[in-house]
Amino acid sequence: MGKGTIVLAYSGGLDTSICIPLLKERYEYDRVVTVVVHVGQRDEEIETATAKGKRLADKHYTIDAREKFVRNHIFPAIKANGSYEGYPLGTSLARPLIAEEVVYIAKKEGAHAVAHGCTGKGNDQLRFDVIIRGAGLDVVAPIRELNLTREWEIGYAKEHTIEVPVKKDKPWSMDENCWSRSIEGGRLEDPAFYPPEEIYVWTVSPIKAPNTPERISIGFLKGIPTTLNGKKMGGYNLIQKLNVLAGKHGIGRNDMIEDRILGLKAREIYEHPAATVLLAAHRDLEALVLSRQELAFKRMVDDKWSELAYMGLVDEPLYAGLNTFINTTQERVNGNVDLELFKGCVRVLGRSSPDSLYSDDLVSFDSDALDQCHAIGISHYYGIQARMLKQRSKKKR
Repeated sequence: MGKGTIVLAYSGGLDTSICIPLLKERYEYDRVVTVVVHVGQRDEEIETATAKGKRLADKHYTIDAREKFVRNHIFPAIKANGSYEGYPLGTSLARPLIAEEVVYIAKKEGAHAVAHGCTGKGNDQLRFDVIIRGAGLDVVAPIRELNLTREWEIGYAKEHTIEVPVKKDKPWSMDENCWSRSIEGGRLEDPAFYPPEEIYVWTVSPIKAPNTPERISIGFLKGIPTTLNGKKMGGYNLIQKLNVLAGKHGIGRNDMIEDRILGLKAREIYEHPAATVLLAAHRDLEALVLSRQELAFKRMVDDKWSELAYMGLVDEPLYAGLNTFINTTQERVNGNVDLELFKGCVRVLGRSSPDSLYSDDLVSFDSDALDQCHAIGISHYYGIQARMLKQRSKKKR
């Protein structure tokens, strides 16, 4: 008698596809239930994964979590200027939600374990595990536990007549949601290797981007983008529209050496056109409406928030506390930011807000709203301690 039912977080790719027969052959499960969670992948990718799941597994679910992903994970990331080592957080934002949806199905199906296709070298294993174990379920990770290689997986898939998009000469591993697309694997693991243009889908090469810049305007309400070029749009549609607009101008590519949670350095390549534009606009608007002290402290909070999000620690109590502070600051992040998209670059042209702390009367050289003589007293004391030390050192010579 087998072990009953296990639920598999399924993407339709090589790793998760071979997990289906492995869970039966090596782990002796009677039923494998696959779950695809739609967080903004291309329609054809969802359709392919759904068809494969239905064909290969004993039962399959496809869950549309796009709006939930934007509302519960992307919007908080925008408010927190979510980035890690210089690039917008992407894959890490989706993992907790995917894990939560798979856990829900596991409990619905009466399963005591959840499987995933993560390796033992990456970040996703930890992001999935912490959510699954937090729900009181066991974790099964065949790729990690059996120490499988990419080449072995491709051969195993062929033996079981499982079609996979990965070939030995182009073994790219890709992950996609509406906020970010990552590409790794194969020769891309060599930091010195020049990535071929074929790996990019969302962005054109800046060299081939239009020779004419495009100007856009983004409206924010309490830190959340709500309008594009004056037109009110839902979050998901706005992001998808911006992915196309910014992508055609070659905006949003990152090719970098990243420090993974385990301490391993890895070469990672990303596409995130909308994220690049929205975070640039949001940061700029914050500079207009938040005080100097708020901005300084929030930078530290944003860094810690991003670290926890990168690690998948969304159930950490500190994460909730940071969100509470961030949401308080966003009450005044209202207004519009005008930007220019051109040849891989996004540039802020102007910004406005009803909550602006900028005052023409106070800052203008032509204004007499402030008596400049008032600054003389401040100037006498400004840097006084350093001045005293400097004078004292001169006397000792």
